[in-house]
Amino acid sequence: MATALHNLSNYDFDSVPDASNMCFGIVVAEWNHDITGALLEGCVKTLEKHGTIPENIHVKTVPGSFELIYGAQQMCKNDGFDAVIILGSVIQGETPHFSYICQGVTNGIARLNATQNIPVIYGLLTTLDHQQAVDRAGGKYGNKGDECAVTAIKMAKF
Repeated sequence: MATALHNLSNYDFDSVPDASNMCFGIVVAEWNHDITGALLEGCVKTLEKHGTIPENIHVKTVPGSFELIYGAQQMCKNDGFDAVIILGSVIQGETPHFSYICQGVTNGIARLNATQNIPVIYGLLTTLDHQQAVDRAGGKYGNKGDECAVTAIKMAKF
C-alpha cells in the first residue's frame, strides 16, 4: 500500500508556491463526518500555512460522497476559485454500494477535470474499514486533507 510508504502530511514546504493571492472552494461530504471533518481541518490549516487568507477559503457541504460531483461542478462555475477540492470518505460495507459510489465519484471528478477551466482535486478516501479512514485523516498515515491542499496550490499555479 502506497500510503504505508509515504505519510500524506509530509512534503517539502519550499516546493509549494505562495498561496496568498489564491482562492479555493472546498466541497465536503457530511457522511462519515468524523473522517471528513478531520480532512477538512487538515486541508484548511495547510492552505492557511501557505498564505491563503481565511476569507479566500469557501467551504460547502453536501450530504454524501456522490453529491461531491455536483457540488464541485457548481463551484467550478464561480469565476473566483483557483481550484476546487473535494473531500469525502467511503468505507466498504456489505453491499456493492461502495463500488458504485467510488467509481461514480472518480469518473465524475475526472470528467470535471477534463471539461472545466480550473483543477478539481480528488480527496475521496476509499477504505475497507473505519480504522483505515482514521489512519488517513490525521492518523498514522497523515492527513489526506493536507495532501489535497498542497496539490490544489500546485495545480492552481500550473
